[in-house]
Amino acid sequence: MNNNLNFADIILPLPLAGVYTYSIPDEFKNQMAIGKRVVVPLGTKKLYTGIVQALHNNAPADYKVKDILSCLDDFPVINNFQLKFWDWISQYYQSVLGDVYKAAIPSGLKLESQTKIILNEEFVADNALSKTEDQILNILSKSKDVSIASLNQATGLKNTLPQIKSLLDKGAVVIEEHISSGYKEKKQEFVSLHSNFTEEEIGEILNGLKRAKKQQELLYSYLNLSKHYFEEKPEKVSSNELLKSVDCSRAILKSLVDKNILKFYFEKLDRLDLSSINTTGLKELNPHQEIAINEIRDNFEHKNCVLLHGVTSSGKTEIYIHLIEEQLKLGKQVLYLLPEIALTTQIINRLKSVFGNKVGVYHSKFNDSERVEIYNNVLENKTDKAYQVILGVRSSVFLPFNNLGLIIIDEEHENTYKQFDPAPRYHARDAALYLANLHGAKTLLGTATPAVESYYNAQTGKYGLVELFKRYQEIEMPEIIVADIKEARRRKMMKSIFSPELMSHMTESLENKEQIILFQNRRGYAPYLECKSCGWVPHCPNCSVSLTYHRHNNLLVCHYCGHGMTPPNNCEHCGSSGLEDRGFGTEKIEEELLSYFPEAKVGRMDLDTTRKKNAYEKLIYQFEKHELDILVGTQMVSKGLDFDNVGLVGILNADSMLNYPDFRAYERSFQMMAQVSGRAGRKKKRGKVLIQTYTPEHEIIKNVVKNDYFEMYSSQIAERKEYIYPPFYRLINISLKHKNQRLVNEAANYFANSLRKIFGIRVFGPQSPVINRIQNSFIVNILLKIEKKSSPAKAKWILNQQANFLKEIEKFKSIQINFDVDPM
Repeated sequence: MNNNLNFADIILPLPLAGVYTYSIPDEFKNQMAIGKRVVVPLGTKKLYTGIVQALHNNAPADYKVKDILSCLDDFPVINNFQLKFWDWISQYYQSVLGDVYKAAIPSGLKLESQTKIILNEEFVADNALSKTEDQILNILSKSKDVSIASLNQATGLKNTLPQIKSLLDKGAVVIEEHISSGYKEKKQEFVSLHSNFTEEEIGEILNGLKRAKKQQELLYSYLNLSKHYFEEKPEKVSSNELLKSVDCSRAILKSLVDKNILKFYFEKLDRLDLSSINTTGLKELNPHQEIAINEIRDNFEHKNCVLLHGVTSSGKTEIYIHLIEEQLKLGKQVLYLLPEIALTTQIINRLKSVFGNKVGVYHSKFNDSERVEIYNNVLENKTDKAYQVILGVRSSVFLPFNNLGLIIIDEEHENTYKQFDPAPRYHARDAALYLANLHGAKTLLGTATPAVESYYNAQTGKYGLVELFKRYQEIEMPEIIVADIKEARRRKMMKSIFSPELMSHMTESLENKEQIILFQNRRGYAPYLECKSCGWVPHCPNCSVSLTYHRHNNLLVCHYCGHGMTPPNNCEHCGSSGLEDRGFGTEKIEEELLSYFPEAKVGRMDLDTTRKKNAYEKLIYQFEKHELDILVGTQMVSKGLDFDNVGLVGILNADSMLNYPDFRAYERSFQMMAQVSGRAGRKKKRGKVLIQTYTPEHEIIKNVVKNDYFEMYSSQIAERKEYIYPPFYRLINISLKHKNQRLVNEAANYFANSLRKIFGIRVFGPQSPVINRIQNSFIVNILLKIEKKSSPAKAKWILNQQANFLKEIEKFKSIQINFDVDPM
């Protein structure tokens, strides 16, 4: 560190453009380094944990600098690769650095400022205090500092701010800002002898405890457990272990500590399980896999990214494992990205069976402290302890890698790799490509149904392309049957949500002791309730959507803002009592299955049943062990799960996907149906897939039946070219939000007209989306289409400039403007 540098540029975890410059006090100059966390003031009172981005001697000209208050780290927690990556994310996805920082770092590493209320010891009341004020002072007299939240709790009031303000005005209390950490090391308490007593001395101590039998017994137990005088290095003895050994209270142990016979000490305890695991080694690849892996290696010689297009159950995971092994032998790190937490359950077991504790998992189901420990583990990168292979969802791209050799992006077509809200609205697949470039690493995209853009990049030579069209053990692709619901309803053969064909095949599969997966991409019992008399539908008061009925808790719930209410007994429009549920979700499917097949064991995998940390693992384990006969699920069941006894897959409503108003609807429908179909007949024999649809002649349904990805791609790429969509054009969606609908419409028209003066016919809109109000904010979208040959950086600069011009207009300054680059 050059201690002649006087200023530091700090990234703050706030939605602020750019960085803030602070001065470095002399006492911190030797400690300061890029990537360390520092505590800095902002405004009059608030304190924040910032990240040092740069050190220099250039004082800012437009504001007076404040001092850094403290440096929190001995070593940087952010490396140079991460800072470059953050900068790229910020620029490419038009997001401020503060938002990138908030997304990138586990909450436990972001220390937060808390307002503490402190009693003024010298205060003397001139006037009578209110009962609540007196209660607050009483609470403060017993504690050194108390937060507003704890005051609210102690007084039983929702908001004590008015009373605190009154006490402040009277000089009875003072307010201070304290920094609190969300992460605390997990420690275990151990016991040892207070001094290095000789055997004679310990004998005298034991004799001296004759009248304190329990203390004597506890000391004897410690000596036995620790083997203190029998081993050169005594065994560690925890407090809990010692107390259990003689079944006595902690007070007795405390007595021995107070007498300076024993002492307590603490050791850091890993929250992560790093115990040794028996490994089985690599499986031998079959001839088709060998050809594919050799083609991947050849492509990596001259391409940084390769697309592995392999049909479902072709053994792509085994290819990944062999490539990971090669990187670990070179001492490199590997990032293995998956689109869903559910997928990590099966794949982590397979990877750990080969690589043991070199494999770590990172996703949102871990608590803050666990995520901090995984983060630190990757940061330290000690080969005897660190996770060299990280298996994770999209946020894993932000981990502090310093020696990446390979990034694997499994199911690369999935739209769950895209972050929608809040900013930064990044796509993990595209961000990973840049991350790999920073490290000089290679990227492998794997899928049975590539994204149109990815396949186009492979066809035009930007990516390498390797194809694997033989299933493992030569198992045939499933037989796909299409059930015409429209015809069945016309002939009055549809007595439930299951067509006669599906009922027949489910019965047959259960008789054959085969398992069944049923797919419906809608959770809850019914999408909405409707009045039979007048057609009134209960809507969310905050969003422009109908409320979904959940029968298990008898609630109508908004899936956008979480608003819930008990279903009304009568129609609010006409007063009729005839409210009926319409449509069906996973909950209703589960209920009907139990009525038609009472002997079958049914499980449901959707957001409602997988909220708890280990819920995915439990469901998947039950299905793997054949404890469940039928698994009903949303898109979670479609993504890469590998079960060996699934004889039948049912897709209950193909049309809801096909009719979605989006230019990617047909591509996504094909991908979803092909992926969920791939869960059938994966190990023992050919499986069956039944698709229920009102439009059996639809081109995408036919493509799925023939398993013809290339025909789907060819028709979609022709349409994309004609209607100027990706991969031929870049898209940027500009979203304007405000609680006043008239104002947001006026602002959107003004903004769109401003953009048309620069971009001309490339500007589309403004128009309201299908759901135009969420959480009481009205939304209007403007779409910008930019030619691939033009400069995206210049276009983004113009957009930011025009947005700033709009915000300078007094009536529009409260309009919220969000940019979504490459929207999905």
